[in-house]
Amino acid sequence: MMKLGKLIGDIKYTKELGLLLTIGGLYSLSVALSNTFVNIFLWKQSGEFKDLGLYNMAIIVFQLITFTLAGRWAKKIDRVIVFRIGVIFLAIFYLTVLFIGDNASTFLLLLGCLLGIGNGFYWLAFNVLTFEVTEPDTRDFFNGFLGILGSVAGMVGPMLAGYIISTLTKTTGYTIIFGISLGLFSLAVVLSFFQKRRPASGQYLLKRIIEERKNNLNWKLITNAHFFQGMREGTYAFVITVFVFIATGSEMALGTFGLINSGISFLAYYIVSRSIKNERRSKSILVGGILLFLSIFIIVFDFSYIRLLIYSGIIAIAYPLILVPYTSLTYDVIGRGWNAGEMRIEYIVVRELYLNFGRLVSVLVFITGVMIFNPEKSIPVMLFILGCGHSVIYFFARKIKLSPAPPLHGQE
Repeated sequence: MMKLGKLIGDIKYTKELGLLLTIGGLYSLSVALSNTFVNIFLWKQSGEFKDLGLYNMAIIVFQLITFTLAGRWAKKIDRVIVFRIGVIFLAIFYLTVLFIGDNASTFLLLLGCLLGIGNGFYWLAFNVLTFEVTEPDTRDFFNGFLGILGSVAGMVGPMLAGYIISTLTKTTGYTIIFGISLGLFSLAVVLSFFQKRRPASGQYLLKRIIEERKNNLNWKLITNAHFFQGMREGTYAFVITVFVFIATGSEMALGTFGLINSGISFLAYYIVSRSIKNERRSKSILVGGILLFLSIFIIVFDFSYIRLLIYSGIIAIAYPLILVPYTSLTYDVIGRGWNAGEMRIEYIVVRELYLNFGRLVSVLVFITGVMIFNPEKSIPVMLFILGCGHSVIYFFARKIKLSPAPPLHGQE
């Protein structure tokens, strides 16, 4: 890899690396603007936790299906094309939300289907490209800097969206922010035309890579870790934002919540990406997992706005401590796996399958709980149980032993 410049420390920076970071940043900004407010948009129409659970369940199910299909297509056509398909479906999702408007709560499964398909194609392509354009010595930087971009987007997006929705009529405000998201996705498509063509070849051996868990202990450990990661993410991805809205009744307050979370997260990602080295990965994951679990106690018995803001600040520190070393560790395990150069797409798909299985179990537990029991009593219990997910990651990560990485990029 040619050394073109330095961004942070002794990092080898290339055009491909910068382009992927830019596209990832645009995606983060569009999501920060709109996705949080889609859940609130639906909540204001329905007022039922069950309906939000069904909507998010549909997203996860179709992500599972789409990842498997997108992986097969990525072995037949260029990954950049797969990426564009994902962005097109994301655009269709926002257009559909705008078109059905106040009837959105009656089309929960359709909306979840469209968003799940878009996310599946997009993240399959993005994750494979991340694996291909980064090296072991640039992955912590890439994941850390991507986190920084996400944090900046998280500061700007919710505050801007909250301000627009609060100052304009509700329908007009939502129309504007969804329109901006469409524009950002369109720009991402344009930038994708400058990416290096990356065709793949060979058979799509998904079953073989799932079975590789029997032969490769590291692969079994990291996929198990992803299942438990999904256990927390599935429910927490939408419940906390609804709590903020219930506590305040204000989209602007939700924007402030996002601003505080992302502002602290910005600093945390910067520090972690510079300071966490390979030998400190397990300790960083442990500390982050403990912080995430302890943060539950702040909100589970009383989700007042002040408590939610404190919670926001704590998780903004905890997530970078976990995700920067954990994501890099995952790619390092894949890079040392059986026939990783040719099977990289299958490895990415299997990883996402385990992550989404965890999310699906999480949301199913949530839906069952709120349907059978009083939500006010059942949700705190479920948050405790499901919130342990990231804490469990450490017990798998600490057992992973990495050998020197083989060269992969020559096989592309």
